[in-house]
Amino acid sequence: MRPKDRISYFYDGDVGSVYFGPNHPMKPHRLCMTHHLVLAYDLHKKMEIYRPHKAYPVELAQFHSSDYVEFLNRIRPDTQHLFSNELRTYNLGEDCPVFENMFEFCQIYAGGTIDAARRLNNQLCDIAINWAGGLHHAKKSEASGFCYINDLVLGILELLKHHARILYIDIDVHHGDGVEEAFYFTDRVMTVSFHKYGDMFFPGTGDVKDIGEREGKFYAINVPLKDGIDDTSFTRLFKTLISKVVEIYQPGAIVLQCGADSLAGDRLGCFNLSIEGHAECVRFVKKFNLPLLVTGGGGYTKENVARCWTVETGVLLDTELPNEIPENEYIKYFAPDCLLKIPNGHIENLNSKSYLSTIKMQVLENLRSIQHAPSVQLQEVPPDFYIPDFDEDEQNPDERNDQHTQDKQIQRDDEYYDGDNDNDHNMDVG
Repeated sequence: MRPKDRISYFYDGDVGSVYFGPNHPMKPHRLCMTHHLVLAYDLHKKMEIYRPHKAYPVELAQFHSSDYVEFLNRIRPDTQHLFSNELRTYNLGEDCPVFENMFEFCQIYAGGTIDAARRLNNQLCDIAINWAGGLHHAKKSEASGFCYINDLVLGILELLKHHARILYIDIDVHHGDGVEEAFYFTDRVMTVSFHKYGDMFFPGTGDVKDIGEREGKFYAINVPLKDGIDDTSFTRLFKTLISKVVEIYQPGAIVLQCGADSLAGDRLGCFNLSIEGHAECVRFVKKFNLPLLVTGGGGYTKENVARCWTVETGVLLDTELPNEIPENEYIKYFAPDCLLKIPNGHIENLNSKSYLSTIKMQVLENLRSIQHAPSVQLQEVPPDFYIPDFDEDEQNPDERNDQHTQDKQIQRDDEYYDGDNDNDHNMDVG
């Protein structure tokens, strides 16, 4: 077992209290459920729990355009009718609605991933977990697919200050298009996405033929899958390809996006993965013993999301969890069985052996085009972050010393964010 300080876990209770709207599939409340399950299994005792800082606009603008960040900061539900042109420009609307505390939500989940990367960079931990992060669709100047700020790109940019090469792996059911696009022209980040492709499935990108361009040619890997893939097919393909990628690319650190919408029974997904199959990918990546940043992502059957990310927290801590879920604030969501494991899905597996073999051969062929790991000229490491100076007199006195600012960044062992509210328990579907 690693000492407690080798695994850092980031969580802020405020991130689970925002509400996208009554009919929206994204339920941030799943993050409260995950956290309480982690606590119920006593996993918090084996790692350091941190409350992330809220990322400053200037930090978000390391990737996003400053006008987009400024607009996200300014827009409110009660003023959005005044900005119809901007809403169209930045792709805010049905999929990406404007809601109360939206910008703070973005600041917290992005701050978690940035902080996770910094702790890894400073060798303060070996593994850093931010289940609130993983919003892989957001683009430089627009929201997309329930994602506003791309915390993964910001975390990778942070890791690139200390590492020549970063490997990004995505097991969400949707293609990791925002991360791929951000690094499509560079060999310093290799992106590997396993996802459903075809049938107009969102976002519609991620063909095996999309491999990167210019210096980034062959450094984007796409593994397009059809409906119904099961544990055996998925994990076999995953292990074959990822072991080859690590051998050839020799990354200094790995970022793993663990979107849980690839699980069987997801409201928006179409795969047959069990939690054990999904978690096996996490277990495999951990074995490389490289600095590892782990995030959440999609996942729309929220009790299964909480189950999955709790099991995967256990995997990262080398801790097997009993199948019977302990008493916790959200136990009613896991009724009637209150078990951790979920049954396998029953969607027909349309991924034939020959199809998967063809995809595997194409990816391995592309990897052979990389002669060796690219080298990077050594340069001075930029500072971790730039904190703007604040004029206290200009700040609203009511905001100057809010609870968040007063809180220590590190959580005391006896403080567990009690009282998270589920603001959509009456509106849940299925």
